[in-house]
Amino acid sequence: MTSKKYQIIAIGECLLDVFATKSQDGESMLMEGKPGGAPVNVLAQSTKLGLKTAYISKISDDPLGLFLKSKLDEAGIDTSGVVVTKDYPTTLALVSLDRSGNRSFKFYREKTADIMLSKDEIDYGLLQNAQVFHFGSVSMTTEPSRSATFAAASKAKDLGLLISFDPNLRIPLWQDLEAARDNIIKGLKLSDVVKVSDDELIFITGHSDIEKGAKELAEKFELSLLAVTLGPKGCLCYANNTSVQELTYNVKTVDTTGAGDSFWGAMLYSLISNNKEITEYSAEELRELIRFSNAAGSLTTTRTGAINAMPEKESILNCIKNVPYLTP
Repeated sequence: MTSKKYQIIAIGECLLDVFATKSQDGESMLMEGKPGGAPVNVLAQSTKLGLKTAYISKISDDPLGLFLKSKLDEAGIDTSGVVVTKDYPTTLALVSLDRSGNRSFKFYREKTADIMLSKDEIDYGLLQNAQVFHFGSVSMTTEPSRSATFAAASKAKDLGLLISFDPNLRIPLWQDLEAARDNIIKGLKLSDVVKVSDDELIFITGHSDIEKGAKELAEKFELSLLAVTLGPKGCLCYANNTSVQELTYNVKTVDTTGAGDSFWGAMLYSLISNNKEITEYSAEELRELIRFSNAAGSLTTTRTGAINAMPEKESILNCIKNVPYLTP
């Protein structure tokens, strides 16, 4: 394990996932808010597994923002790099679930706190005490957070941190999909380890052949490891000129929110705690990485919300041992 103060530092959005349902009498809507945002979800899972993590962002001091910050503190994430503002409100994501627990989002994010983080407000000193830097593309959708995200990622790269990237494409947040692709590619150029969904891989490469697209993407951007999440079909991982795939687990899914983030938080935990170079992993060891991460993601779907649904290590190991694969 590294001697750095933090194993992972992440930058990006922290928001309230709002689940809305009709009241029993049908006369009103009942809304339940749960803390979320892909970067903090990743940190929450990694922290729950024992890593020391920190977060860089801007959060509103409105009641929703203060609630979010309190939940990050409770999760054990260092928030000393968070700027608290009175000037902007909290981002809301209205979450809709279908019968299978798959979700869709409607964002309320006009000049909200997280997207108003500027590069001058970042505590770059935090990066000197970290091993891994993680970021996504949601904070790239508009300025000034786009410039702040790239400034932090570039500084982390210069400092020699392992750079982790999850494109996490949210089409409604982009006014221009070409701009989305261009900025995601810019992020890939800085990255060492990357997680994409199958849909995101197709968006970036234009290939519907997942294995071919993964190989092309990993080699083009010289990635040490690329994980392609396949929803109920598990994950395909490409590293060391090797492609391996593992199925996910047959759990009772109620909400898929945060599953991919839990998967990636568990993956980063494994890569860090194993304390070995990615080039040293055999195909079977890559499979072990995927199985652990798949189990984390699967278990997250058994509860609503994201941060509160992240599983502990014992539960993950129990899932691997006792829960059958979900066969296509």
